[in-house]
Amino acid sequence: MVAVKKQQIAPQGPKFSELVQGYWRLGDWGMTAQERLTFLKQHVELGVTTVDHADIYGYYECEQLFGEGLALDKSMRDQIEIVTKCDIKLCGDKNPDWKVNHYNTSKNHIVESVNNSLARLQVEDIDVLLIHRPDALMDADEVAETFAELKQAGKVKHFGVSNFTPRQFELLQSRLDAPLVTNQVEINPLNFDVVDDGTLDLLQQLRVKPMAWSCLAGGDIFNGLKEQHVRVREELEAIRQEVGAQSIDQVIYAWVRRLPSKPLPIIGSGKIERVQAAIDALSIELTREQWFRVWIASKGHGVP
Repeated sequence: MVAVKKQQIAPQGPKFSELVQGYWRLGDWGMTAQERLTFLKQHVELGVTTVDHADIYGYYECEQLFGEGLALDKSMRDQIEIVTKCDIKLCGDKNPDWKVNHYNTSKNHIVESVNNSLARLQVEDIDVLLIHRPDALMDADEVAETFAELKQAGKVKHFGVSNFTPRQFELLQSRLDAPLVTNQVEINPLNFDVVDDGTLDLLQQLRVKPMAWSCLAGGDIFNGLKEQHVRVREELEAIRQEVGAQSIDQVIYAWVRRLPSKPLPIIGSGKIERVQAAIDALSIELTREQWFRVWIASKGHGVP
């Protein structure tokens, strides 16, 4: 039985489980409130105690669904770490006055988003609040002031970002009294942006662990028909056989975790057996050569 460990995600940050349960598809899982609570208890019992949300997930419904399950056993709040996000504003029936999807990192919007998330989740505080997407109109001083007030009010314990470039991360960090504790970014064998642009280098320098979303590339690795998809899939299958993994998704989690910035992969499935499979992948250690074989398969050429 593989044990899921708690890890300090930043020098002044909280401890998270080394795998994170993502709830962005909760609305698609067709669970009753009791089933949501049961699933939560099951993955917490396995050691996956950190949960990932955003205000917009499920078009503003997933936090509410999670909160309804959590409310059935409020003692579970003390056993989990809640991450949620804000700043994306989605058009639709719930927001008829908005004409286009856009970002908003103003003080009023961040505070309103936090209050709404607290109400939907039915909790008194959030462990980590992330700015979901870089906002070209972000005033770093205004965000810093907002973060300080939310922490002083006891509504948010720590702050981070998602999808920020190194310079965007450094800009916001330069205005804050307390360090940002994570940058949640896309990491998978089809997308090397954060490997190539210095994002992971900066996080390693600061000893801040990234949270990795879309580790399985939205299913393209399994079902995609492009040459890149086929090459990567075949290489992962070869490595799966070499390391004795049950499936190539386990190899992918091991590949992501092999990065020296020590990313925390986010699991997107609502099936406890898939969570268990991800946990079992923690025992898989890839060699440097195996890691680069996936890199070469994805790039379509050898290293320079």
